[in-house]
Amino acid sequence: MNKWFAEFLGTLILVFCGTGAIISQNVSGEVTHVGISLTFGLVVMAMVYSFGDISGAHINPAVTIGFWVAGRFPFSQVIPYIFMQCLGAIAASGVWLWLYPDQSSYGSTQPRDAWWQAFGLELLLTWILMLVILRVSSGSKEKGIMAGAAIGAVVALEALFAGPLCGASMNPARSLGPAVAEGDFQHLWIYCVATTLGAILAVITDLPQKEGASEKRRKK
Repeated sequence: MNKWFAEFLGTLILVFCGTGAIISQNVSGEVTHVGISLTFGLVVMAMVYSFGDISGAHINPAVTIGFWVAGRFPFSQVIPYIFMQCLGAIAASGVWLWLYPDQSSYGSTQPRDAWWQAFGLELLLTWILMLVILRVSSGSKEKGIMAGAAIGAVVALEALFAGPLCGASMNPARSLGPAVAEGDFQHLWIYCVATTLGAILAVITDLPQKEGASEKRRKK
């Protein structure tokens, strides 16, 4: 239960802060795209350091599925993790809907151009993110001195250059929360399917660890 609640809290805080930066930009115009990207990266980093030792700080259904495909995570925990992640994301967007009910957007991810371009970008972005996560994690837990910094940096980096094109979601739950708040599910499938495929592709293309590498990480 502690693991499930950690995934709920971690995803809630991620979506609340990340989409909150977008809403704040819409309201005040002072956050900027760079500020939004940094907010997402910083909050992911904070959540990894906060909940990594409890649940692994997946805070992302695509990451959970990726760890399962990699054989690092039991299938019995996949559905509870994803459910709590989605619940946390919806709760976060619900808070913003309550606080600012007059907004037309609550940070939803939408393709700027053709749907297949957004699909391709989300697949590749999540592939890169999951590759980094696999390399800095031990088992299914993102832990270690630099794990949070590395993962947060990748999120911020990808949001910086790809955010204006596709939203740079890399996370089905992050897209689900705002979609529920706005009642717009037209493009949600892109951010569920492409991100999941990207995470699986990362597992397939991940390089094997050197013998003893996992044990060294555990000691760290």
